[in-house]
Order: sequence, then C-alpha cells, then structure tokens
Amino acid sequence: METKKNIYKVLNKQSFSEGEYSIVPIRFEDKLPIMQWRNEQMYHLRQAKELTENDQELYFNNIVSKLFDKEQPSQILFSYLKENICIGYGGLVHINWVDKNAEISFIMDTSLEKEFFGFHWKTYLGLIEKVAFKDLNLHKIFTYAFDLRPHLYTALEESSYTKEAVLKEHCYYKNEFKDVIIHSKKKNELTVREVNLNDVKLLFDWANEELTRQNSFNSTKISFEEHEQWLTSKQKNTNSLFLIGMINTEPIGLVRFEIGEENTIVSISIDKNFRGKKLAPSLLKEAGKSYFKKSKKPILAYIKKENIASVKSFEKAGYNFHSEEKINNINSYIFKLEYYDNVR
Repeated sequence: METKKNIYKVLNKQSFSEGEYSIVPIRFEDKLPIMQWRNEQMYHLRQAKELTENDQELYFNNIVSKLFDKEQPSQILFSYLKENICIGYGGLVHINWVDKNAEISFIMDTSLEKEFFGFHWKTYLGLIEKVAFKDLNLHKIFTYAFDLRPHLYTALEESSYTKEAVLKEHCYYKNEFKDVIIHSKKKNELTVREVNLNDVKLLFDWANEELTRQNSFNSTKISFEEHEQWLTSKQKNTNSLFLIGMINTEPIGLVRFEIGEENTIVSISIDKNFRGKKLAPSLLKEAGKSYFKKSKKPILAYIKKENIASVKSFEKAGYNFHSEEKINNINSYIFKLEYYDNVR
C-alpha cells in the first residue's frame, strides 16, 4: 500500500499542476507528516484530540483507501506537492453530488504558515478549482473556517471568493464561542482580483495585442522591459487600481483605474480568447464595485467614436454619455459613471 499510486475513479484527470506545485491523489507515504501537521494545528480544525500513528493508520486503511473506487465519494483528498515533496494536503469534503457543491479543506506544513501562508493558500485554491469546476463540474465550492485566522480571509478574497455568511458563535474554542465564516465561489462566476507582479507577462501580452493597440489612443508597441518597469511603478502607486477579471481560474481581461484629483479614468481590455462573449459589461460592473470601495470619485471612459462595441459595453455597464472631445486629434466620446449610479 505504501508504494501504490492511487487513482480516483471519479476523476478524469489525476494530477493538477501550476508551475512547480501540484496536487495528486493523497499518497499513503504522506500520512505521518499529515498527522503531525494536524496535531500542530488542532486549534482551527474539527479535531477533538491528538492523532496517534495507529489512529492515522486505521483512518487511511479503513476510510481513505475506500474513496478511490467510489463513483461518488463523500470526499476527494490530495497531497499538495512542491515538485515531489509533500508540503500540505487537502481536498473537497462533504461533497453534495445532488446540489453540486463541496467544502474546501487544506492545511500546509506548519513551518510554512508564518511566511508563506497566503501564497500557498492561493496556489492551492487555483488547483482545487480545476478539480471542482473543470473535472467534476461542481457548481459551488466553499470554505468553513473558525474565526481564528484573519489572514485566511485575505487570501480567499484575493482569490475572488465572496464572504457569504457569518454563523455567529457557532464553535466552542478555549472556553468561548467563536464565529464561523463561510466564503464561496461559483462555477463560471465572473469575479475580479487586483493585479500582482506575477501577472507581468499576461499584462504585457494583452497590452501588445493588435486590437488593444488599435483601440488605444497611443498605438505604439511596448517593450517588455518598459512594461515591467511601468507595472512595478504602478503597483507602488496608490492612485492606480488594476483589476483582472476571472472566470474560474481563467483570466479574461483587465480594467484599469487611474485616480485623479477630481475624476478617475478607466480603460478595459478583453483577452482575445474571450471576445465576442459579451463579457465586457459584466467585467466593468464588477470592477466598478471594487473601485467604489476605494474611491467615490466619478469614473470617466474615453472611447474612440469609431469603437462602437466599446460604447455599447460601457452603456450596458451603466455609464452615461457625458460629452464629445478630440483626444490626440481623434474624435471621441466620454462616458461617465457616478457612485450612486453603480450602487443603485
């Protein structure tokens, strides 16, 4: 059993990877490190007592081993690997095959929690979403977390999970009742997240794409070095807000906000693989909601008169015609969105 390569009958694909990180069907060779991490992190787990090696052996032999051949297992567990070394484990648990939803479970090597907690949670979420949404075709996944680790909520929200519910005084910990907080994400739900420096190549490709340059008021091609320096400076600028639209784990486009003294300028670009799907209005709406959490200044969109598709997208997103101007000697429309238009 120690050397057996486990395979889930319910999955079409067994391994899911992102760079040097991957999840694979839980390996029996990882059971003792997993036991250690669980015992070290009992404070946030639904675990009443420390596990022994015998407990862990019985669990793997009697429970885990039977999951692989089931058509609809109640849970699907994975070893989370860096290259071939296990640094965490988790999966989809309490799977409801009728309603197509499941709870996300994950813990990492305790030594990684202090410095790399957010990184590993976000990496793992991207991997488990591939399992849930692409392979299993689930509708919704969620986390059920005792209100003991606020940094978890940051990682979830940066991965476009929505805070769905707070169950007041729902668990008993150290002689007092704690809340439980539920975050969730649905399949094909359009969400937005802030850009980070790992997106530099993605944004470079989008910026230099032919149609993007045509629709820009500055159509000059950009070098990668210029782009990298520019993005680094924008990341440090509190008056720049760049939001990437996501559908499941797929980035679909970018909305940029440049905040000025009185107004904010917005621009949008859609990945060429997602054009023609009428996603721009929804992306603009979601981005607008995030922007107005940061600033209440009105948003202005400058659009070339000839770019009819963009005009329609901004209109559907709630922007109103404001004026006509020549921008760089190009006839252009200006559309405007006020805070009260967005929240109605």
